[in-house]
Amino acid sequence: MSIVAPLAYPLHETTLPNGLRVIVSPDHAVPFVAVNLWYDVGSRDETPGRTGLAHLFEHVMFQGSKHVASGEHFDRLQAAGATGNATTWFDRTNYFESVPTGVLDLALWLEADRMGHLLPALTQTNLDTQREVVKEEKRQRYDNAPYGDLIEHLIGQAFPPEHPYGHTVIGSMADLDAASLADAHAFFTTWYSPSNAVLTLVGDVEPADAFARAARYFGHLPRRAVPDRTPPSSLPPHAGVPRQITSADVPESALYAQWRTPARGTPDQDAIDIALTVLGGSETSRLHRSLVRDQAISSGAGASAIPLAWGTSLGFAFARVRDGADLSAVEDALVDEVTRLCDEGPTPEEVRRAHVQFEREWLSQCARIEARADLFSAHATLHGDPGRVNRRILDYTSIAPDAVTAAARTWLRPEQRAIVEYHRSPKGA
Repeated sequence: MSIVAPLAYPLHETTLPNGLRVIVSPDHAVPFVAVNLWYDVGSRDETPGRTGLAHLFEHVMFQGSKHVASGEHFDRLQAAGATGNATTWFDRTNYFESVPTGVLDLALWLEADRMGHLLPALTQTNLDTQREVVKEEKRQRYDNAPYGDLIEHLIGQAFPPEHPYGHTVIGSMADLDAASLADAHAFFTTWYSPSNAVLTLVGDVEPADAFARAARYFGHLPRRAVPDRTPPSSLPPHAGVPRQITSADVPESALYAQWRTPARGTPDQDAIDIALTVLGGSETSRLHRSLVRDQAISSGAGASAIPLAWGTSLGFAFARVRDGADLSAVEDALVDEVTRLCDEGPTPEEVRRAHVQFEREWLSQCARIEARADLFSAHATLHGDPGRVNRRILDYTSIAPDAVTAAARTWLRPEQRAIVEYHRSPKGA
């Protein structure tokens, strides 16, 4: 049965004089605290010729600071029974730890030291070391992995090269090689400011105590002005079915159809997410039933959304081509299902299943204090309101079948698609 009331996680907020936004959500079920720090900077904020700096910086931030030796950040946390990591995306960089309650001061001190005092440790040696780590990550995850360059193809079709989303988060090898120590110092000085960050604490801590600790460790850090950023206007749908054909050493030939969709956080993006779930979000979806089970021309098929904050997001559908099947026939079958969804809309039962699937996944995330803290930081940073986390299920499940139909007809028409074809080309062929 679907939840009919919003979630009720407690939320307490303050903003320090230096601009750091602090969010606290007490939960005393276990003696742990999730420490989550979002910086409002991602690959969208990089300049031409210096792509990959945001992700490179995520690695550099673990190489020490003024009072922390290289590699000591992780070592101190692990020795105290804590865990931590970081990730980078188009719209943000986040750093997070899960710590026993008695280790909270250590985690806050470590985060504050690198927020305020990273530059003394950002040496040429540390930069060069992490540059090579990132380049090896690019080789393993993007260049030499089956379908690893998919995101590059998708965003290359969706966005002009000069668009903030027009390059991959990991950047290019040439730009990584070109990044200088001065570039890295400038990137830190520009974006790693208390006024460009949200600190969220979820777990075994009381608000007044948490605010006092945040002030103790972060309050002395200077406020720096962050450049004004005007998000670009939304891009129009594709026209003329742009097509990219590539041959690669992949297990099977594959087809990806991609659409430009509305920005993250809008009702239309939620409706598109539901439409894509109906189309290919599970083994009960239309694409799986038709292409995999009924026609047996595909070994796997699905659809998903890539929500982005600045104007334009992505939606895509894919199908892997079963041996002996024709790729053009697979595309025709995929397009038939998209056409049917746009023409007829989803059934009420399909929308209900999408609602239940979202609700289950959202509650699963919120059950873990680490994920809950990240959600609060995300909605504070990207949407200005961490309370959206409590309302999110209601917002999503309020999207009715007719709204899904209208959004699909507006954004997912077959003639508005772009296509990436992967043709299987074994090594040595």
